[in-house]
Amino acid sequence: MLLLRLFCIVIFVSLSAYTGPVLMAEPNLFPAFFGAIGAGGWQGQFNLDFMFMLSLSGLWVGWRHGANPAGLALALLAFLGGALFLSVYLFVQSFRCGDVREILVGR
Repeated sequence: MLLLRLFCIVIFVSLSAYTGPVLMAEPNLFPAFFGAIGAGGWQGQFNLDFMFMLSLSGLWVGWRHGANPAGLALALLAFLGGALFLSVYLFVQSFRCGDVREILVGR
């Protein structure tokens, strides 16, 4: 569990440090993100693949919380927040849950 927590910290710190300057330079990611998908090529393929991974992350978080209003809000945060959200979410769950099985499937 310690390695999971450390990895979550590394993800959060790294992404925060990288995202800050990028957000300042280009505050609206949607035109670039969807523009690459529309243009085709590998960047678009990567963005589409990443969007599906975000969708799976959101579905998992929502399912794990029973699809109640709080779970749906967390699912939306997982989809929009990506690894930045998921690193914090898993870090918190690692303390709330007894083991990895409970982190994955809930109570």
